[in-house]
Amino acid sequence: MRKQPLVVDHRYKLLEERMENLGKEARDKVTGFKGIIIGKITYLFGCDQYGLAPKVNKDGNTGNTQWFDIGRIEITGKGVEPVSVKADKPGGFNRDAPR
Repeated sequence: MRKQPLVVDHRYKLLEERMENLGKEARDKVTGFKGIIIGKITYLFGCDQYGLAPKVNKDGNTGNTQWFDIGRIEITGKGVEPVSVKADKPGGFNRDAPR
């Protein structure tokens, strides 16, 4: 009996779900911290978090990305489309990755 090939649409659907909120403006419900969702991380024990990168402040500085449990996040705006900031080559590690 021949196995059926992997359905490509299924893989893209999974990728879409994983990236659903990347690039959107968001706010942490507990602290009020605001930023653009730049990453999602899933830990071994089931904790999922979004990384919020703050906008540039009045002095022209950016703060560090902060990581919050997904349940604490409220989507507040459209933000940027991930495809609009895609580079030809990967950018390497994220300096603000969770520690």
